[in-house]
Amino acid sequence: MSIEVGSKLQGKVTGITNFGAFVELGEGKTGLVHISEVADNYVKDINEHLTVGDEVTVKVINVEKDGKIGLSIKKAKDKPVRPKNNRDRGENFESKMNKFLKDSEDRLASLKKHTESKRGGRGAKRG
Repeated sequence: MSIEVGSKLQGKVTGITNFGAFVELGEGKTGLVHISEVADNYVKDINEHLTVGDEVTVKVINVEKDGKIGLSIKKAKDKPVRPKNNRDRGENFESKMNKFLKDSEDRLASLKKHTESKRGGRGAKRG
């Protein structure tokens, strides 16, 4: 088992600190999952996400010259491809844009009507 940047590995949480969790990768190698790499959302207390003994899948994000291994749990998760949602988002944007344009035109027409009546309408002679 080689520990290279970008590889996904199984490991076991061996220790938890206020800044992250230590994960044993086998062959006597241990890496650190920084608290910012535990979950996609903000993690205030790492103990709400991990406990000692948990089996986790991690992705190697860096290997320092001194042997320190940086790991990520959130980057090890496969992100689902959601082209359908992107299309829905586009349709949603289109409908919002059409509604905005209609509202804008209505307001503009109303504003024009009110300002023309105050000036005496179109073609009123000034005298």
